[in-house]
Amino acid sequence: MYIRAIGAHMKSVELSKAYDPVSFEDRIYNQWKESGAFVPRASASSQGGGEKAPYVIVIPPPNVTGLLHLGHALNMALQDIVIRYHRMKGEAALWVPGTDHAGIATQNVVEKRLHSQGKSRHSLGREKFVEETWKVKSEHHALISKQIARMGLSVDWKRERFTFDEGLSRAVREVFVTLYERGLLYKGNYLVNWCTGCGTALADDEVEHEEIAGKMYHLRYPVTGGGDQWVELATTRPETMLGDTAVAVHPEDPRYARLIGKSVRLPLTDRDIPVVSDTYVDREFGTGVVKITPAHDPNDWELAQRHNLPLINILSPDGRLNDEAPEKYRGLKVQEARKIVLEDLKAGGFYIKETDITHAVGHCYRCHTVIEPYLSEQWFVRMKPLAEKALASWRRGEFVFYPKKWENTYEHWLENIRDWCVSRQLWWGHRIPAWYCPDCGKTSVARSDPDSCPHCGSKNITQDPDVLDTWFSSWLWPFSTLGWENESCKTSDYRTFYPTTALVTAYDIIFFWVSRMIMAGLEFTGKAPFRDIYIHGLIRDKQGRKMSKSLGNGIDPLELVDEFGADALKFTLAFMCAQGQDLLVDRESFKMGSKFANKVWNASRYILMNLEGRSLVNNPVLLPVDKWIRSRLNSAAKTMEEDFLAYRYNDAALAAYEYFWNDFCDWYVEASKLSTKEGDDNEKDRAVTVLLDVLAESLRLLHPLIPFVTEEIYGKLPNVAEGQQLILAPYPSYSDERADPEAEENFRFLQELVTAVRTLRSECTLAPDKKIRGTVKAESRRTSALKENAALVRLLAGLGELEIIESSAGHTHAGKASLPETGGTAAQGAIALAGTGFEAFIFIAGAVDIAALRQKFSRELEKDRKFTASLEAKLANENFLKNAPPELVEAEKIKLAESCSRTGKLESYIRDMA
Repeated sequence: MYIRAIGAHMKSVELSKAYDPVSFEDRIYNQWKESGAFVPRASASSQGGGEKAPYVIVIPPPNVTGLLHLGHALNMALQDIVIRYHRMKGEAALWVPGTDHAGIATQNVVEKRLHSQGKSRHSLGREKFVEETWKVKSEHHALISKQIARMGLSVDWKRERFTFDEGLSRAVREVFVTLYERGLLYKGNYLVNWCTGCGTALADDEVEHEEIAGKMYHLRYPVTGGGDQWVELATTRPETMLGDTAVAVHPEDPRYARLIGKSVRLPLTDRDIPVVSDTYVDREFGTGVVKITPAHDPNDWELAQRHNLPLINILSPDGRLNDEAPEKYRGLKVQEARKIVLEDLKAGGFYIKETDITHAVGHCYRCHTVIEPYLSEQWFVRMKPLAEKALASWRRGEFVFYPKKWENTYEHWLENIRDWCVSRQLWWGHRIPAWYCPDCGKTSVARSDPDSCPHCGSKNITQDPDVLDTWFSSWLWPFSTLGWENESCKTSDYRTFYPTTALVTAYDIIFFWVSRMIMAGLEFTGKAPFRDIYIHGLIRDKQGRKMSKSLGNGIDPLELVDEFGADALKFTLAFMCAQGQDLLVDRESFKMGSKFANKVWNASRYILMNLEGRSLVNNPVLLPVDKWIRSRLNSAAKTMEEDFLAYRYNDAALAAYEYFWNDFCDWYVEASKLSTKEGDDNEKDRAVTVLLDVLAESLRLLHPLIPFVTEEIYGKLPNVAEGQQLILAPYPSYSDERADPEAEENFRFLQELVTAVRTLRSECTLAPDKKIRGTVKAESRRTSALKENAALVRLLAGLGELEIIESSAGHTHAGKASLPETGGTAAQGAIALAGTGFEAFIFIAGAVDIAALRQKFSRELEKDRKFTASLEAKLANENFLKNAPPELVEAEKIKLAESCSRTGKLESYIRDMA
């Protein structure tokens, strides 16, 4: 991979002084795309000798109705990170992009546009309306594609799919017909969730329940032929009483035993309705009497089935009362009807009282209209047989959730699953492939459009006007996108890449999508569609609220890309994405990712601008500090590989951050100056060669997290072959041979010593260029490392002179320091420092005004003692310990420990200066 221009003098490489991602991100993305870097390559051989299995992700398809929001950015950034990692590991990495036709959402967009023009879908007609919807799809698809590119997502554009593609549409039809043939699909009258705003039925999991303020109305129904007798009951929706077909009591409730089998007069109507007994009724709740409205309440529906009660639907699809209601109320909207019904109940003496309540009310997940339970003829999928297979597959360990807590949610939902209403009263979507013949009354479900009734031969047939739920195409996504159309039509992509490897998605669609994909995969391919299911949290603002247009707290990801760069967006999201937790962010959050990318840029710029006249050498000798950084890089590669494989994105980002910022920049680049600035030409060439090699490997390590800046720098390294793209370079792998625990232990010792001296210099306000003298006493094994790296310690600690004294084994510890030669504490003019395995004496006399410094330390000591005393008093307060949150108590204890340590250090400084 590396090119060695042995003996050739290098030129310095100029990177712009300021990190400016706008200047190169679009160019690099186009290079990746045009070179085919996103297309999966044949897998490299694994250690076992065979080819590695491909790594495959199908993108959760965004709706083609609008722009991607920050939640999309999070989801896609996480997928991009792991796909880049596996691509660099030599696996055939495929990331399939695509979009969803989003039936309700897209139709709403088009209808609003038509409304603004004074038109409607009905005035336009179905065919023209669908044409207009395709235009909207094209507009939004172009915008979404641009966003994906701007965020640097390495999807295989050649395999992009749309849920309305011809191939996917054939798969949808095949699945519908097959389910029908297997007895898993049926049509029948059933109580559905009806959205009057969208004019369609919704599945249970498309209804969002919200706690809202309401009223409980207490009413009296007269007993038929009972004179002044009546029963009291309560309802939150008095207008639905017009559809009551019974009242129910508990069979063992003695208060109403005499009424069972009799009837009551339904107020405001001329109907008598029976009194039935059913254990569904809670006799302890309210009056123990329940009104039964089977066409407008799911529990009442089931009770009505048990008692063979009539079903009276009083609503029209637009939410107005229909002809089943008394004439006075026909054509009224629900809220209007409620007001008039209440007035009439009061006037007739049927109203008792009303009380304020808070209750959960279902709303449409798209337009937020209140959902009406509505009796309607719809198509349903029998879910229980499918759910049993999906549960068995999970229990066999065929797929795993990350984090595992979501397995409980999955299990609970499948064990309590209800049949899925899949028909929608829309025009945009997959038309239901069912035809009705009025001549023989039969229904035909077919794979191809019939021109006559297969039962009686009549040409008088009509296709079902409804379309399928959007999720009916989405649940086939993992295999339909790879070319599955039916059992006999399976493409090479399907054979190569299915089942996929991972699904990365948010927890709010486990019901909508994840569980259904598993059921569909098992039913139609015999395999679970993916192995790993990573469920990430949701993006929220700093107050913990979901981002939404109504709150005005949303953040456009492209605005963040414009301001901070795509790498900053991706790295910040990964860094904050802890398993099982939501992300609380604001615009300021992304400065962290920007600072890290900027650090990578500046460190690389410093190295590349100092190459003038230097030459690369073969097999450079490694100094202890080189062995240390290689071992640290090796450890980081191991940690990050484990984190990527377990989808611990925040841990991987933290490991990358700590390695590059702390180990590489703060220590290794600084340490390399000893050779690159002060060594002879041979030493400078040796040091530069090692430094460039470590930089190149470090960029490979960071690439999945910050791909643009690492690719831009990598392409300018003189030790990398021209044309070599980082996106396809091998990811660093852990090697036992490169692990050097001894080098790491020795350097940790040097770091502790240097850090102690630097801290003292800072506290004494010594100028960085002011050289001072130091003496270090350490054990033999430490003095050996010290002597080998004495020049490096002097450079990093700002010491002009360094004396090293070997102490007897076991006599050096992190406590009070003393010099045996002085017979007492620190030598005149020196401050003593102590650390793990060493004692140090830093001679500051002559470098500072001792008297002034002593006064400064004394003031700080007095302040710290007061602070320590206040913390001790707080922690001695029983009320505080009893009432404060445990994390606050622990934080105060940490503050106390730090304050005591600081106080002890200042006392030691002052004694040494006496």
